[in-house]
Amino acid sequence: MSEVNSSAATGEVLVSFRGVQKSYDGESLIVKDLNLDIRKGEFLTLLGPSGSGKTTSLMMLAGFETPTAGEILLAGRSINNVPPHKRDIGMVFQNYALFPHMTVAENLAFPLSVRNLSKTDVSERVKRVLNMVQLDSFAQRYPGQLSGGQQQRVALARALVFEPQLVLMDEPLGALDKQLREHMQMEIKHIHQRLGVTVVYVTHDQSEALTMSDRVAVFHQGEIQQIADPRTLYEEPKNTFVANFIGENNRINGRLLSQDGDRCLVALPRGEKVEALAVNVGQPGEPVTLSIRPERVRLNGHSEHCSNRFSGRVAEFIYLGDHVRVRLEVCGKADFFVKQPIAELDPALAVGDVVPLGWAVEHGRALDPILEAH
Repeated sequence: MSEVNSSAATGEVLVSFRGVQKSYDGESLIVKDLNLDIRKGEFLTLLGPSGSGKTTSLMMLAGFETPTAGEILLAGRSINNVPPHKRDIGMVFQNYALFPHMTVAENLAFPLSVRNLSKTDVSERVKRVLNMVQLDSFAQRYPGQLSGGQQQRVALARALVFEPQLVLMDEPLGALDKQLREHMQMEIKHIHQRLGVTVVYVTHDQSEALTMSDRVAVFHQGEIQQIADPRTLYEEPKNTFVANFIGENNRINGRLLSQDGDRCLVALPRGEKVEALAVNVGQPGEPVTLSIRPERVRLNGHSEHCSNRFSGRVAEFIYLGDHVRVRLEVCGKADFFVKQPIAELDPALAVGDVVPLGWAVEHGRALDPILEAH
């Protein structure tokens, strides 16, 4: 995964949320009790569905919203009462918010001239930042003469031009098409690596969060469910919400039979037994949800050495270029998915075939029960 730059690795804290709450009506809390340390130089993404509190948290950090309770520290001092323009924070939003009547160069010079920099300094920095986002030849154009991707790069340049210690980005790539979006993800990531500036990034797009971040904080109902590096979040989700929200996931409901250290035995509704990692379970007899990633399930002969072995009936093939998703009926579930690289797929496999399949104990995680909506 990505190399964390040195200052992020030393763990020096730049931003601290301490017991932060936010309510708009005095009753329901949009952000419940946020305690979060953001390390200097890291790329931290706040990820979650709409209404989970991620954007509100970002807006409180920017100074556009005031916490109902708790405090936010920036470089060790409370900024609760510091107005946005005095926080030394760069901002990039989804709707670029460039001044249409100013050229690109003037848009970039604006944050510098309000900070009273000399003309030479201003043109020097504008030139440097245009070069960084590869728009050197666009300095004299107006925003209306640029494509969406170019406007977004100008907005990014404007957030970086005054060399803030912290840059906040709220769904900055939301309006771009898929290919451009993926290209910009890499651009932003590389600029971050070069500059070592601290970035807090908000998105509801999990693949974007996994691709770009040093750490990801997963928000749900105003609380952080888990905060970790992308690989840990994907491979070791702490609860069912995180397992479902990050990546694809087979869920099987069952009942806890017994637990032995970090392993447990789970009974499925039709009597099958599964051995799994006990990650977030209650007492024997209580319901649990098993989580198994589709790429961890082995088919046919590959399943011989798996401790959990079942058979499944092939229901559908979904072709995705470099891999195939095979939908099977397994253990009474009609939507059990297996992900197979094209090169490993048995060409003789057909809809209606009954095949052996299995997975290793460490690839099944026993988590809190999910209440299925019927």
